Amino acid sequence: MRFLPATSQDQRAMLETIGARGIEDVLVKIPAKSRLDRPLALPPALAETELIRHMRAMAAKNADSDSHVCFLGAGAYDHYVPSPIDHLIRRGEFFTAYTPYQPEASQGTLRTIYEYQTMIAELTGMDVANASIYDGASSLAEAALMAHAVTGRPEVVLAGGVHPLYRRVVATYCDGPGVKLRDVAAPAGVLDAAAVTKSVGAKTAALVVQSPNFYGCLENVAAAAEIAHAAGALLVVVADPVNLGVLEAPGRLGADIVVGDGQGLGVPLSYGGPYLGVFAAKNDFVRRMPGRLVGATVDQDGQRGFVLTLQTREQHIRRAKATSNICTNVALCALMATIYLATIGKQGLVRVGELSMAKAHYAADRLTKIPGVTLRFEAPFFKEFTLKLPKPAERVAARLVKQKILAGVPLKAFDRKLADCLLVAVTEKRTKEEIDAFAEALAKAVA
Repeated sequence: MRFLPATSQDQRAMLETIGARGIEDVLVKIPAKSRLDRPLALPPALAETELIRHMRAMAAKNADSDSHVCFLGAGAYDHYVPSPIDHLIRRGEFFTAYTPYQPEASQGTLRTIYEYQTMIAELTGMDVANASIYDGASSLAEAALMAHAVTGRPEVVLAGGVHPLYRRVVATYCDGPGVKLRDVAAPAGVLDAAAVTKSVGAKTAALVVQSPNFYGCLENVAAAAEIAHAAGALLVVVADPVNLGVLEAPGRLGADIVVGDGQGLGVPLSYGGPYLGVFAAKNDFVRRMPGRLVGATVDQDGQRGFVLTLQTREQHIRRAKATSNICTNVALCALMATIYLATIGKQGLVRVGELSMAKAHYAADRLTKIPGVTLRFEAPFFKEFTLKLPKPAERVAARLVKQKILAGVPLKAFDRKLADCLLVAVTEKRTKEEIDAFAEALAKAVA
């Protein structure tokens, strides 16, 4: 079937059908100042080869992690992506994000999800994990709603070190059911135990902490667990699974729910997505979990097989009984994480963490030797840290981009009090030469 452009006769017929005298009747709700009063300034159509050349020239203007040295973080990190990942996910049977409704035709996809869940549960120290949430922010929002459903309590307390963008998504999710959010400031960059103890009480469904937190600082998760559980609340921990090859699993520190973003597990930066929401919990809460859960079973002949054991949207029909409205499956990104973990193995993941931590501490030591540059917070950090600069961080970062260095994330957009602060992340990919070159460039930029 071939579709032809609408003729003036077609347009008149459509206008008559909707009872409009002309196009102005259709546009009446759009203010005149918002309308374009001239023809679109579009160039003539290009031949395919010319268009490809034009698009490549436009793409070359991007400051990406292939052409620039990347010290960006704040939830998305330039970790190494093993080459087998790209080869395997392009297989036709995997290259879809849709839910594997028919187990008899989806054993491969279901098996990979099952393996992913097993790996995430082991990494986080939890009993069970799912594989269906979009990113770290939506995982935390779902955890807040789940804690509310489990405890029946109307409030969630967020520690000051929780990612600001995650907090916004949580606020959006919690607005409908009327769950109240209470923020606890972190002036020293980490959890203020006394302030949190005062904020957590009989109405608290969950205390949320992130470790390492948004500023890169390591939180005392065990102490947070004691505060939450003493009040009968749950502890939700936001964690980066890449770091858990070295850091203690949150589940072994008292967490009831562990969430985070799995982007570092072999998922490319990709200009901000798609990413992978990690969600793991205690077995007691499995029927309150959002998303989907794949389980292993046997068929009538005793052969092992895999099925969608739990689907929180009640087979996507009885939505009123659903615990979540998560629908699109993220199995492709979960597959990337599964291949990543299987490729590098346990020792490889430990090595990634050790290298990231060692290089981050070398970078912090090197950068803070520059006059006027200091660490904003004194708390221990892992692979990310906050620098205080003698000049506005946005201007410094913009200057370093011209030298093909993505220096970090200026924090003014998140907190105006931190206008002179730069959040710097160092992964295993960064070399000593790159860190030294960054230090030299930063010294000139702030001189």
